[in-house]
Amino acid sequence: MIKLYNDGKRMTAALYGDIDHHAARIMRQELDEVIAHSCPEQLILDFENVGFMDSSGIGLILGRLKAVRACGGDIIIKNAHPNIAAVIRISGLSALLTEGVKA
Repeated sequence: MIKLYNDGKRMTAALYGDIDHHAARIMRQELDEVIAHSCPEQLILDFENVGFMDSSGIGLILGRLKAVRACGGDIIIKNAHPNIAAVIRISGLSALLTEGVKA
């Protein structure tokens, strides 16, 4: 579901599969644990291998954004397929991201 790459203050989470209620819960737990331990300055969420995301994915991103910002960091979303980028933009979440959504 997630492969994590951490190079000190920057962490990349490569997400895999569909993000629905069940998958988001598992991803949330794993990311929260890593964020709590490493407090990254930047969390990159790589959506290259995600084909579907519902509102649970928005909650996943929003909660991690809050956690990372509590550490003084920010989130970047990259490689989002057009349908996922549209969900993020329509939700208004992209307006909260410093660098927006990178396709």
